Amino acid sequence: LSKNDCRICGTFDSRAFYIIAVSYILINTNKLLIVMSYNIAQFKQELKKIEEWLLKEYSQVHTGRATPMLLDSVMVESYGQRMPLKNVASVVIEDPKTLRIAPWDKNLVKEVERAIAASNLGLSLAVDSDGLRAIFPMLTGERRTQLVKLLKEKLEDARISVRKERESALSEVKDLELPKDTEFRVKEDIQKVVDEINGTLESIFDKKENEVMN
Repeated sequence: LSKNDCRICGTFDSRAFYIIAVSYILINTNKLLIVMSYNIAQFKQELKKIEEWLLKEYSQVHTGRATPMLLDSVMVESYGQRMPLKNVASVVIEDPKTLRIAPWDKNLVKEVERAIAASNLGLSLAVDSDGLRAIFPMLTGERRTQLVKLLKEKLEDARISVRKERESALSEVKDLELPKDTEFRVKEDIQKVVDEINGTLESIFDKKENEVMN
């Protein structure tokens, strides 16, 4: 934009120049606001939730090694309320195959035992004066194969969720009616984020599969 753009019949019109200058600024400011209106940070947060979901699901898969996280989903009946096991007892690793569970209220030992048994985690339970011992049995080859199949199903569920978030993001970008080159760059950025999260999910699966098979 220059003063030459605002010369009328060879005479500079300051008012015309001012109007054109303001219009130019407004148009380009609006373009900038449109470009900035897609929040890719929010998109990343949604994908992070999917990663956290997969980690939580995998933490509850019995690999033959004692891990307190396996009991995170166990709910105990405590004086008329259902509460997470970790809220009514301490859970620590006693040895590689055993968890020591010590209810803070000894009157809840039977309820804790009942809750763990009902969770169908395949653990053997032994009650003693200090609480309970949850013993992790050795996994058979057949059981390991079944668990890997389950892990793959969970991974696919996570991938499907990622695809849905990607489709939603692309739809949002389309609705913004961005300039073609800008839309292309935003879509590229979205795909890069998707590729990164898929790689992360694959790594999480590989690590858990190794735990199950070894």
